[in-house]
Amino acid sequence: MDGTLVDTEPYWIETEFALAEKYGGTWSEAHAINLVGNDLLDSALYIREHMGIALQPSEIVEHLLDGVVARVEDTVPWRPGALQVLADLHGEGVPCALVTMSWRRFVAPILASLPEGTFTTIVTGDSVAHGKPHPAPYLKAASELGLDPADCLAVEDSNTGARSAESAGCVVLCVPNHVPLLDGERRVFADTLDGIGVAGLRAAYASVG
Repeated sequence: MDGTLVDTEPYWIETEFALAEKYGGTWSEAHAINLVGNDLLDSALYIREHMGIALQPSEIVEHLLDGVVARVEDTVPWRPGALQVLADLHGEGVPCALVTMSWRRFVAPILASLPEGTFTTIVTGDSVAHGKPHPAPYLKAASELGLDPADCLAVEDSNTGARSAESAGCVVLCVPNHVPLLDGERRVFADTLDGIGVAGLRAAYASVG
């Protein structure tokens, strides 16, 4: 979701800098970029170490969510082509799962702006024991869709997410945004989702799968 369907990374980064200022820590853009695609509790551990603040990881997560949820409730920053491709998939009856390491309360206002049934199932970071890059989130999503992961196309914008999907057995359509993505055996690349359509997604899967 973050960076793929919605460009919320700037919201997270702004909230991280605000957290550092509030609690007397230090932060940088480089540290912020290192967190793209990561599980929130893993990110909180990284923040506590590198920001130099004394909060517990769970407290850091709640501070981050408070800041970012407020921004998303004000404006959902959709990525180019995201709404259209979701509508196209829904219109053709293609079952879709949202697989994100954000927690449910952050996902809720984004889902509220979409037609009901856009996603058949939702896997969030607070619903799995192991977050990306572990395969567990994508394995859970495929299972809940009733599909073999090898029959699924994942769309990702980070190496962390791509590794999770690959290791679960999915083909991965990589659409870079804030961080560069590496090549991989089960990865295919696109510059944008704008204009890709369902046919383009099927072609991306067929080129690897």
